[in-house]
Amino acid sequence: MKFSKLVLNGFKSLTVNKMRTGLAVLGIVIGIGSVIALVSMGEASKLSVQSQIQSIGSNLLTISPGAQTSGGVRGAQGGATTLTNDDAEAIKTSAEVTTVKSVSPEYSSRAQVIAGRNNTNSQIVGVEPAYVDVRKIEVTAGSFITDSQLTRNSKVAVLGPSVAEDLFGEGVNPIDQKIKINGNEFQVIGITKSKGGSGPTSTDDYIFVPLTTAQKQLFGAKHLTSIALEATSENVMTRAQNQVGYLLLARHGFSDPSEADFRISSQEDLLETITSVTGTFTTLLSGVAAISLLVGGIGIMNIMLMSVTERTREIGLRKALGAKKKSIIQQFLIESIILTFTGGVIGVVLGIAGFYVYAQVNGSQFVVTAESVVLAFSVSVGIGILFGWYPANQAANLQPIDALKYE
Repeated sequence: MKFSKLVLNGFKSLTVNKMRTGLAVLGIVIGIGSVIALVSMGEASKLSVQSQIQSIGSNLLTISPGAQTSGGVRGAQGGATTLTNDDAEAIKTSAEVTTVKSVSPEYSSRAQVIAGRNNTNSQIVGVEPAYVDVRKIEVTAGSFITDSQLTRNSKVAVLGPSVAEDLFGEGVNPIDQKIKINGNEFQVIGITKSKGGSGPTSTDDYIFVPLTTAQKQLFGAKHLTSIALEATSENVMTRAQNQVGYLLLARHGFSDPSEADFRISSQEDLLETITSVTGTFTTLLSGVAAISLLVGGIGIMNIMLMSVTERTREIGLRKALGAKKKSIIQQFLIESIILTFTGGVIGVVLGIAGFYVYAQVNGSQFVVTAESVVLAFSVSVGIGILFGWYPANQAANLQPIDALKYE
């Protein structure tokens, strides 16, 4: 029998009981749709993270107190107050450090902020003017911290757009308005451009003040919480890590890199870590979706076994008329593949549509990879062959005489 004839007969057989066929396909639809949606969400999350990191700067290095986790120098866990203003100054002026373009010493801590009747708990970041270049910050209104304000310990503040809205309301210009941070009155001099993102690491929720003011007047600190560096190019990131690392080792009195009381991380390290976490989470959710495919496959097998039972006399008649075992197997395998392929097509469409709605509602990127669609179709056909083989083989092994006697 021609292949086209087998396919046509398969469609006719499956449409005899539409409800049963529809329920059999449903498990495949749910499984494939879930896989498509979840893989797409994972890709969108990864691209969003990459975009946010690139917006900060691809040649950014961050020095923090603690263990060295990346780059050429590695160290053990250290204290949390081991970085100082002198360390930052040494990096700026050292003749040994030739791969660093800008240095931004930083001190950050959370504090209660009040503006009129509104208040919020925000991240206060003490910075120098170099912060805007190193961290790629843009000011949409007013100005950023200046050298003279840094020297005079001025009580001025630059607000992230989210905290500005929390304190003054939407559409209100807060420039020259007063806010209180830990009881100290500050004048708002600027608003930064939104970078997106959410949570404690979003600069949209930060309040920037002069570093000297943060250390001496707000928090009474003599150390830094981090030092941000801008390398001269992406190609010298490892050299920059090593140059700065060995300079700080010497300054902190360590000869063995394994004893370092600081760590230097790059954007690439951060990206790899977040991508790994996102990938693991996506794989886990896809595994849950795969269980739906397994259940759907078992449903397909059940339907096909029932179909074999109902069509026993038909099978016996075909074999009595000379139909070969191969032809019987092909017939039932094609019916199984039609079920799973149809479920795969519907699942792909619903998965893409579902993710599109999710992306629109949450404002995330809409990304559907060709690999995930091809994988979905391949899996659906594979399930058809895998779970359809046993019923097809059962049908092909029926003896004509026994089949014709079946009631």
